[in-house]
Amino acid sequence: MSTPPTTALAWATADPYAAALRAGRGPLFLRRADGWLLPLEVERWCARADAVDRDVLDRCEGTVLDVGCGPGRLVAELAARGRAVLGIDVSEAAVDHTVRLGGRALRRSVFEPLPGEGRWGTVLLMDGNVGIGGDPRALLDRMAGLLRPGGLLIAEAAPMDVDERAQVQVVDLTDAGGTDALFPWARLGTRALLRYAQGWERAGQWTAGGRCFAALRSRSASSSAEPPKRTAVISSQRARNTSAGSPVPNR
Repeated sequence: MSTPPTTALAWATADPYAAALRAGRGPLFLRRADGWLLPLEVERWCARADAVDRDVLDRCEGTVLDVGCGPGRLVAELAARGRAVLGIDVSEAAVDHTVRLGGRALRRSVFEPLPGEGRWGTVLLMDGNVGIGGDPRALLDRMAGLLRPGGLLIAEAAPMDVDERAQVQVVDLTDAGGTDALFPWARLGTRALLRYAQGWERAGQWTAGGRCFAALRSRSASSSAEPPKRTAVISSQRARNTSAGSPVPNR
């Protein structure tokens, strides 16, 4: 499975996005072709993990992969707790920021080969990252391939009943054109997310701080699968074009 090239390319080279992460503030938006703007919460992403984030992280099991980790607040919080965690992001600025916070991250698309495939205890899709690639079913299939049997996916859904796919650009208020490349994105409310999650076991859903979350379990190899373990072996694989160095070490 491969991601549409424009998705990774647009995020990786989006100057407004990189500039906003380096500054720690917006305004920054995803803009649809019809001009509609979706605000991106840069200030929250660049801040420390808040109470809502920490509640999500309390639910994580075993080793954790944060898909689309952005500037790394969740990776840094889990690392500070002594958890085995890795962030991945296509943005060099995001990976650099995560590393500066003390987290470990690789500059890589989720659809590229990743360390520890099939052995992660928990995968996170936070901050609208259920939209990655614009194809929810393909993304959920990829999540299932990353998790160990019976592993946990925690996804943040849009706080409204929506099921939308669109071509978008990253823009700020002073940028007339945004990035040159449009890329596919999706917005899903909880109901739509659960509808796409065929073959997953529902493990809970909740709302906190105006944000909506769903927890899903991948299908177990057998009905007698062992309960979630706190550690898993993660292979060593170096990032390309990033200062992140080594991923999560074996434990």
